[in-house]
Amino acid sequence: MATRGGAVHVATTRRSYKGRVYETHLLRRSYRENGKVKHETLGNLSHLPPAALDAVRRVLKGETLVPALERFECVRSLPHGHVVAVLGTLRKLGLDKLLSARRRSERDLVSAMIVARILDPGSKLATARALASETAQTSLGEALDVEDADEDQLYAAMDWLLAKQARIEKQLASRHLDNTLVLYDVTSSYFEGRTCPLARRGYSRDLKRGKLQIVIGLLCNREGCPVAVEVFAGNTADPATVAPQIKKLRERFGLERVVLVGDRGMLTDARIREDLEPAGLSWISALRAPAIKRLAAQGTIQRSLFDEVDLAEVSSPDFPGERLVVCRNPLLAEERARKRRELLSATEIQLDKIVRATQRKRQRLHGADKIGLRAGKVLNQYKVGKHFELSITDNSFSYERKQEQIRDEAALDGLYIVRTDVGSEQLSAEEVVLAYKSLSVVERAFRTMKTIDLKVRPIHHRREDRVRTHVFLCMLAYYVEWHMRRALAPLLFEDHDRAHAQRDSVVSKAQRSKAAARKAATQRTEDDFAVQSFRSLLGQLGTIVKNWVRPVGTTGASFPMLTIPNQHQNRALDLLGVSLRT
Repeated sequence: MATRGGAVHVATTRRSYKGRVYETHLLRRSYRENGKVKHETLGNLSHLPPAALDAVRRVLKGETLVPALERFECVRSLPHGHVVAVLGTLRKLGLDKLLSARRRSERDLVSAMIVARILDPGSKLATARALASETAQTSLGEALDVEDADEDQLYAAMDWLLAKQARIEKQLASRHLDNTLVLYDVTSSYFEGRTCPLARRGYSRDLKRGKLQIVIGLLCNREGCPVAVEVFAGNTADPATVAPQIKKLRERFGLERVVLVGDRGMLTDARIREDLEPAGLSWISALRAPAIKRLAAQGTIQRSLFDEVDLAEVSSPDFPGERLVVCRNPLLAEERARKRRELLSATEIQLDKIVRATQRKRQRLHGADKIGLRAGKVLNQYKVGKHFELSITDNSFSYERKQEQIRDEAALDGLYIVRTDVGSEQLSAEEVVLAYKSLSVVERAFRTMKTIDLKVRPIHHRREDRVRTHVFLCMLAYYVEWHMRRALAPLLFEDHDRAHAQRDSVVSKAQRSKAAARKAATQRTEDDFAVQSFRSLLGQLGTIVKNWVRPVGTTGASFPMLTIPNQHQNRALDLLGVSLRT
């Protein structure tokens, strides 16, 4: 840059002192005087950062600098951080390698459907549109190079996956099942449409009595990590699903010393005698109410057992070779007593209306059949009809409580009995109860898969194989989410220090650890971040955006730029062990 009387430039000098090098940046004017070149120092620029020094040098050389935003334009932006979190976890778990050892289009498409199921569950058509470059909603399609996939290709990938299910489940079992406890439970999910052979009417846990449904059986390890899933026709009874699981554990997974933990309505006497015992599998379940009443009537269990403890082990000739662990939960007893009082009172209010209807002068309710029909509706509504004695004639109606029966039932409030054939040398009574209560983690898996996050339902597939694959995809998505939740627990509304959780007894409700209680009370994590749900944390990670930028006025290829994550986002990615650069 030319100036009056000389040229201005930046001169840099270096000197060493005691092993250290010091740089000095000076603004100087060079000029000729009497035929000699001289330098005049105009200022010291050493305090400027390197970028500012570079800008000064370029300006002095005659360059024209403009703001970067005026030289570049952003041609595309897509949410990216949550894709990195989920896809990175999937790859860290090696799930993509379980699908196929070598990369292929089907593996990428299945991986995309698993990740999409966690990010934003929807139909396969909606998933295809969310992946497509023209209608993309995240960077997932670009990350897996499946932006050109349509719904037909997704269906073809599902067909490919179904053939791999047995092998994948075997590998998951080898990872997470170690000849110890295996948790098994079933649920149902309502169905849209009427053409699938699996769709049948049965006992609806979704309270959708008019809907067809399917039945889903899930195998997990003792911590709730899913390893295998199976779909049954909607009219399949729970006990009928046990035999296929035994075959799966024995033949496909090759497990020898397994303790199968199942609900009392599933591991019935018949299933224990006909399926479990011949296969040599041990088991843990619970007695149903009629069996508990018989034991109480025989004097095998008495209230005096629980004067000082809430757990006692008994035996009975009705259950030879079994250990019976009787538990009494006072809080559960109080809750059942409260519900019974409320239901009895609500029933009496409605029955009193029928009494008055039979006694009024105008439009009196009469006829034993009409009176009985109305009374039946009331009893069916509140489900405590067994506690009432009704007297019905053509012109009158009365009722009274069966007080002795109510007292007998109340005596068993809060009582439940866990049964097992596992010896005390293998599991203590407390460990047996804890194993049975572990079924709650399978129930949580069903809640996550069905409603909270992954949304198995509504099911729109018509073909039986597609329905099975859809459920298997949801299980694989839950497998990824299960590991993500454990890793992210310090940031979530979950107990991240369960090893130090306090518990008065295995029968009582588990208490949160001090760290989790402190987190819940302050709504802040130990790192002073706001505590979030899993879904909201994914949303926050999604604000890390991938931008495609190119020079203004050009039509050539753009290059990607990521928004800089904040401290909270960096903490989440660190906990997951994934990087935005991968």
